[in-house]
Amino acid sequence: MTAAFAAVFAALYAAHQVADHWVQTQHQADHKGRPGWPGRAACAAHVATYTLTAVVALALLAAVTGWRPDPGALLTGLAVSAVTHYIADRRSPLFRLALVLGSGQFWTLGAPRPDRDDNPSLGTGAYALDQSWHVGWLFVAALIIA
Repeated sequence: MTAAFAAVFAALYAAHQVADHWVQTQHQADHKGRPGWPGRAACAAHVATYTLTAVVALALLAAVTGWRPDPGALLTGLAVSAVTHYIADRRSPLFRLALVLGSGQFWTLGAPRPDRDDNPSLGTGAYALDQSWHVGWLFVAALIIA
């Protein structure tokens, strides 16, 4: 069980990195946090490709190692990953959580300032909080799946 958990977590983490940074389209990245149905649709499309990437990674894990997941646990774990990814990528729920937990100032760290020609980068507090949220939930998903 320990080896299965480690392998599942590694596969989900690798899939996360690929799906969030290579598979996600620019349109999805630019629109997934916007209000209304266009934002929801862009986020749902990203989560669909994100989840498909996780399925491919887990299928490769099973093919190479002989690991056989319980179908119910697999579906539940993937659902946890997908739902929590959607929540974070809609932006406002995670921002509100950061405010409640006293991390609102950290959220804005490194973000472009109004009326400045600041260079946006991946080194922002919002990005760090987003990625740590995702990895934490990947851990939970891996526990469920394994």
